[in-house]
Amino acid sequence: MYHTSLQNALRLILGLALSLPLLAAARSHDSGNGDIDKVNGSIHVDAGQTAGKLSTVNGSIHVADGAHASSAETVNGAVDIGAQSDLDTVETVNGGIVIGEQTKVRKTVEAVNGSISLGLGSDVAGRVSNVNGGIKLKGAHVGGGIETVSGGVTIGADSRLEGGLLVKKPSSGWFNFGIEKKPRIVIGPHAQVQGGLTFHREVELYVSSSANVDKIEGATPVSFSGDSPAD
Repeated sequence: MYHTSLQNALRLILGLALSLPLLAAARSHDSGNGDIDKVNGSIHVDAGQTAGKLSTVNGSIHVADGAHASSAETVNGAVDIGAQSDLDTVETVNGGIVIGEQTKVRKTVEAVNGSISLGLGSDVAGRVSNVNGGIKLKGAHVGGGIETVSGGVTIGADSRLEGGLLVKKPSSGWFNFGIEKKPRIVIGPHAQVQGGLTFHREVELYVSSSANVDKIEGATPVSFSGDSPAD
């Protein structure tokens, strides 16, 4: 059963909102066990360093190459995780997420309004999901499925997806923008998709002739050869 990015976004907003009084008093708080909480401002973890939970309301989060953190959560801001890092979860409401090469996320990567990019050799054990914004895998692995509503999805060359891909039908609500455009779904050369492709809305689906895909529901694939389909 897929969980919605909207539910998780509301949970994130509520959790950070409940902590606002304490955060406002401290402005920026380092708990001593590596946790960093902010209301306004970005968070940076230097290369090779270890941190705990990273959370901010208005600000981006940057985790440099080879650094470690238990989680990275923001409401308004992008999250940029460097190469060869590791975390449990990465979440944002309004902002994009970039996961660097060879980085491991042990649970989930979730956005609401923002793109998600997984670098070469990166590994997300759980689900990758958003509502609005593209999702792109570049030779990456996702173990818990991909879910989106209005974003395009590219499962790039040599990527592996377990748990399938679900593109949900848009519903009315203030989190949904640009839903009139058909999402473009591309399954690249030698990509592997286990769990099937399920579409609850119209999409443009392109599948490489060398890709390995389970059953497809709700769309008719267009086969292509070469690195990518023609525009």
